[in-house]
Amino acid sequence: MFKSIALENMALSVSAVAAGLFALTGITWGLWIDSLVILFDGAYSLVSLMLSLLSLYAARVVRRPATREYPFGRGAVEPLVIAVKGLVITLVCLLSLASAIAAMLEGGRSVSADRALVFASVSVLGCAAVWVYLKWVGRRESSGLLLAERRQWFMDSVLSAAVLLGFGIAWWLEQSAWSSWAVYADPMMMLVISAYFILVPVKMTIGAIRELMLAAPPAEYTEEVHDVLNSVGLAPEQVRMAKLGPNLMVEISLPANWSGRSERLKGTILRHLEGLPVRPAIFIHSLIH
Repeated sequence: MFKSIALENMALSVSAVAAGLFALTGITWGLWIDSLVILFDGAYSLVSLMLSLLSLYAARVVRRPATREYPFGRGAVEPLVIAVKGLVITLVCLLSLASAIAAMLEGGRSVSADRALVFASVSVLGCAAVWVYLKWVGRRESSGLLLAERRQWFMDSVLSAAVLLGFGIAWWLEQSAWSSWAVYADPMMMLVISAYFILVPVKMTIGAIRELMLAAPPAEYTEEVHDVLNSVGLAPEQVRMAKLGPNLMVEISLPANWSGRSERLKGTILRHLEGLPVRPAIFIHSLIH
């Protein structure tokens, strides 16, 4: 247990440090060559840094034991942080989209494509390295916070790859007979990237809000519990479930003639859920005729 906690903290710390480095480099380089896309990349990394620090704090809060004030623990902090991350990234994408449209209407932006290519190449390698590392950690320690971090770095990796491709095209345009169109490469890339990536944080936010509203958990959890109930002669309609952060809450209504068998059923369910990345909280009550 302590090893997995240390691994999660290390992964979140690496993510925060990397985001800080990319933020500083991206904003400095973007201002130097006056590139809207690279400025967005740096701003996104700065937001990633703040959100990574928030995730690191949330990971510690979630693991705190239950108290009289929080009898069910603080598992709700996890989807709350993910919802905040999704909303902030959505806002960044919307602001970038508006900036790109304004730049297009103003006649584009002249950017040094060769200097931009240097930054984009380094950014692709760095972002991909962090994403691969978080994916490796995710195979050993699964949590909603790590999954959100991994998605965040995947977005940054694809963004950097798109920037590299776009500036490659811009450099080619500068050397060709269509050099006058090169000024539109930077805002056009920003337009396409913002419009595409806004879907990812929106989905992230919706999923987190559903979890906070105690919606039904993903099928991988419900199917596992239903299989256990079917094996002991109980119907799926006799159970209600909700996932809240690292906790899977399971409420089972037993027939009156099942009195005295609840502990054995609870043990059976716990054994079947051992392989899932959740902490089951099982509540069993008997129906009274």
